[in-house]
Amino acid sequence: MKLTDYKALTFDVYGTLIDWESGMVAGLEPLTKAVSRSLSRDDILEAHAFHESTTQAQTPGKRYSDVLATVYRRLGEEWGVAVSWEDCLAYGASVKDWPAFADSVEALAYLREHYMLVVLSNVDNASFAASDARLGRPFHAVYTAEDAGSYKPDDRNFSYMLGNLARLGICKGDILHTAESMFHDHGPANRHGLANCHIFRRHDRPGFGATMNPGDMPEVGARFNSMAEMVAAHRSELKT
Repeated sequence: MKLTDYKALTFDVYGTLIDWESGMVAGLEPLTKAVSRSLSRDDILEAHAFHESTTQAQTPGKRYSDVLATVYRRLGEEWGVAVSWEDCLAYGASVKDWPAFADSVEALAYLREHYMLVVLSNVDNASFAASDARLGRPFHAVYTAEDAGSYKPDDRNFSYMLGNLARLGICKGDILHTAESMFHDHGPANRHGLANCHIFRRHDRPGFGATMNPGDMPEVGARFNSMAEMVAAHRSELKT
């Protein structure tokens, strides 16, 4: 697979461009500090992944900030810590504070010179606006869970994006779906026949962190450990 064969990069944002795991762990500190037993970073992330995915499946029309508020309440119950709804809402609003990976802004600025950049993200529009600003507002089109009325890995999200991109003159064969999550992104990308690129942010850690185990592992067309590595590969292709 050649990166230069594609016209559009469709991105998952959280976990791929925004370091949501660090953002989650920081946002959950008021809760985790009150837990009576020791919790590892992955203990926290894996519990979060379960409650987030089940809440999204149960209430697919709920805004992501409200999903996070519910997750906070479920985690408090699981860990035996009393929380107020105000605490839950504060965590729901924390997406604006989640940091970008160190290479994301520079990589996106470079890739924008060569591709149409598209967002397909499990987020609400208000929360994404803060992340978009943090990333330098590089995107040509944005499709959120709030827009689609469902959350990835639901096929409706991909169908919604593909239908809208077709109206912009971008067909399925023009697209390289670029993401970290096997569960949210690469599984449905396989089902929709999309070429895909895995940004393996967790390459130096076991498990799936803040995403659910996908079961059977999806196929990927390319894999890089960072966005910087993807940019280096693209530059190398241009030289050949």
